[in-house]
Amino acid sequence: MQNENAVFSHSINSNVKVEFSPATNLIEQSSYHYSLQERETPNLQRYLFDYESVPKVSFNHRYVPVQMPEEIWITDTTFRDGQQATFPFTPAQIEHLFKLLHKLGGPKGLIRQSEFFVYSEKDRDALARCMALGYKFPEITTWIRASQKDFELVKSLGIKETGILVSCSDYHIYNKMGLTRKSAMDKYLGVVKSALDIGIRPRCHFEDITRADFYGFVVPFAEALKKLGDEAGIPVKIRACDTMGYGVNYQGAAMPRSVQGIIYGLSHYAGLAPSQLEWHGHNDFYKVVTNAATAWLYGASSVNCALLGIGERTGNCPLEAMAIEYASLRGTTDGMDLSVITEIAEYFEHEMGYEIPPRTPFVGSQFNVTRAGIHADGLMKDEEIYNIFNTGKILNRPARVAIDPHSGLAGIALWLNNRLADNRVDLWIEKTSPIVAGIKAKVDAEYERGRTTCMSDTELLAFLKAEDESVWEKAKD
Repeated sequence: MQNENAVFSHSINSNVKVEFSPATNLIEQSSYHYSLQERETPNLQRYLFDYESVPKVSFNHRYVPVQMPEEIWITDTTFRDGQQATFPFTPAQIEHLFKLLHKLGGPKGLIRQSEFFVYSEKDRDALARCMALGYKFPEITTWIRASQKDFELVKSLGIKETGILVSCSDYHIYNKMGLTRKSAMDKYLGVVKSALDIGIRPRCHFEDITRADFYGFVVPFAEALKKLGDEAGIPVKIRACDTMGYGVNYQGAAMPRSVQGIIYGLSHYAGLAPSQLEWHGHNDFYKVVTNAATAWLYGASSVNCALLGIGERTGNCPLEAMAIEYASLRGTTDGMDLSVITEIAEYFEHEMGYEIPPRTPFVGSQFNVTRAGIHADGLMKDEEIYNIFNTGKILNRPARVAIDPHSGLAGIALWLNNRLADNRVDLWIEKTSPIVAGIKAKVDAEYERGRTTCMSDTELLAFLKAEDESVWEKAKD
């Protein structure tokens, strides 16, 4: 029997009505309609962004519901935003990394898309190489200037979706482009219509959304884009770009800095589906991973990332971090091969010459390496005590120890047992062994002479050989 409330609808006034929501099974007040608020001069929100002090976070104590989409996924910008902030990748390097993205994403394509430049011969060579692989995922998308010529180029390459820059803060509209809100909106809508007319799916990059007038420009513009897409039968996507990393995920934070407020507002007020919403953040204030996860939690299906977090200034959201975050939020990898994260890190360092800060989570050389003797002692007794998860199984990166003045007998014993076929019980050496004591004496002597760096494996193996050549034979390879 159909619930009679399911058809309930009543208008309060021309802007607002109440109706039954099948999503919550409650009678809800529908979205207010927001109109474009034209201005002659920009509103730079100096109460938050005075430029002479650290930007402020204000609160209005308004809370929006968690509404995690049924499907969530990751998109990649390594070859666009990421590459433009590092060094040029070769087509061969892009192809290899694209293969690794495909492998990491698994059979469900959780690395859903990857965006490319198309302007240079090298860009098009890389794109052609990756398209020739025939992968369904990641789908190749592009980023272009908003011109008819560029749309035709994308169409000729067989690309179905492209990013289009539509800056939305007054900082950009007035101070960068010399437009007003109305003229900017008219220009953007004309460009998007041109893309739709030739069958290209637009993904509109709402640049600087965390400094924009959300209700005076963002929502009316998003509503207009949705209407264009509905008329063309091609859903328009919106990438909410936290260009300067101003977004916060604090409950009750006011707009325009509230991540959950932005995602909820685009969904509730502009009527966009989760699959049409994507978050793109930067790490200027150390919040990029948490903000991306918050976007998922509050209704965006997609978060945009770059491998190793490369990108403008402090970088984009690290793709590998969101792969781990996915598994944490969903309780499953859904087929992702997380060990590929280590392959990617090794390729960047060994083949591309990119230096990863050693303490970077999941990919840095020291992320699961301990130095403190008390931690090493705990690892020897039970690895779970001081390792975040089974990094050997999940990332193909077993927990390790580095030897310095603070490592003690436990640290040296752990290093030795790691060398001896990764903790084989039949080869296990206790920290009370004379071999361990002998190596520690040699290590201590090094630091008494003024050494400041960690001991290398080569040096420690030489100390081991001097103590017991038979054990050295087992540990050297």
